[in-house]
Amino acid sequence: MMLRLYAAATSAAKPLLRRMLRKRAARGKEITARLPEREGIASLPRPAGKLVWIHAASVGETMSVLPVLQALAGQTNILLTTGTVTSAQLAAERLPPGAIHQFVPLDVPSWVQAFLTHWHPDAAVFLESELWPNFLRGCDGAKIPRILLNARMSGTSARNWRRIPRFARVARTLLGGFKTVLAQSAGDAAKFRSLGVEVQEWGNLKFFAAPLPVDEAALATLKAQIPGPLWLAASTHPGEEEICAAAHKILAQKFPSLVTIIAPRHPARGAAVAALCNNAPRRSQNQPPEPGKIYIADTLGELGLFFRAAPFTFIGNSLTGFGGHNIIEPAILGRPVITGPHLENFEEPAALLTNAGMLVTVTDAASLAAAIAAWLETPPDGMAAAACFAGSAQLPLRVAGLIMGLTP
Repeated sequence: MMLRLYAAATSAAKPLLRRMLRKRAARGKEITARLPEREGIASLPRPAGKLVWIHAASVGETMSVLPVLQALAGQTNILLTTGTVTSAQLAAERLPPGAIHQFVPLDVPSWVQAFLTHWHPDAAVFLESELWPNFLRGCDGAKIPRILLNARMSGTSARNWRRIPRFARVARTLLGGFKTVLAQSAGDAAKFRSLGVEVQEWGNLKFFAAPLPVDEAALATLKAQIPGPLWLAASTHPGEEEICAAAHKILAQKFPSLVTIIAPRHPARGAAVAALCNNAPRRSQNQPPEPGKIYIADTLGELGLFFRAAPFTFIGNSLTGFGGHNIIEPAILGRPVITGPHLENFEEPAALLTNAGMLVTVTDAASLAAAIAAWLETPPDGMAAAACFAGSAQLPLRVAGLIMGLTP
């Protein structure tokens, strides 16, 4: 009954959802020419032969599954769907030859049906916590086998699902339809099992995510522009930039030529972030960094450049209490990490890095400045950070084999 009510509600919401998509497009969060894809209207033909559909919500999930896509290339046609502009740009740059990208439709029954009818995948693969009821039921109705990769579930979600027996039954219905659920950690596996879901643990795909790309010429130029001390604050959110700016002011007393690079999670906020940092120079405006000042890295697709330029990095979404962002991306490049206390989405890798002395937790501008000063004065051996995630090289091949085993 709850699933039928959800389907009816999402169908009734179509006019509102279309209006929301247009507003998002006006803010640069959707691509206007590709809005029909968000309603299940494909912009490309379906290739002949087997087709595996893989859905990754955004950049982090896309990065984690790229090695799997490489392993699948040549064995089957691949359709990757994502939901953000940045992930679409990443897909355009890094998908293997022959793979197709489309924006995922919103979870409206008729839009889901249009998508599945056009693409009719031989297997469906969902990443992490992308559990959209109409899509899952649509796959089951079309007899499309599905698996859940790198599955994760927060403690809050698990408690909410268990709190009401009817919700728990819905969870078991949706999750029970997966042929296989591969949890990304022992803790996540325990949460799924608490709901009566069978789950396996093969490891975390993010441990073997391909390193972020870099333009070597751009890296050489940036290093030449910043000959003095440097640190990076990456994937920051509102409230965190102010803390980073305050830390920079504290550090300037000891390191007067220090450059602080702030790369906001959403580059469209570049102008606002620059304004609160005393009109700091912005990369999107082709303004070079200046000794002693904050530099705003408000461009897309260059995080690999900044990770390599700085000796260590602060990862945002961790001071403001939203669960953190990907701390593995800088670590596999040999860059130690500083974060806030809110790393609910990355507890296992955080524990690995902490035990290796490659992660420091801070709570405010003063503790952030102290951690930065300590690593500027005595640089840590970043290879210990990379070593935390070695040994998972065979996981993408195993996952690719599992996926191919679903196709007839």
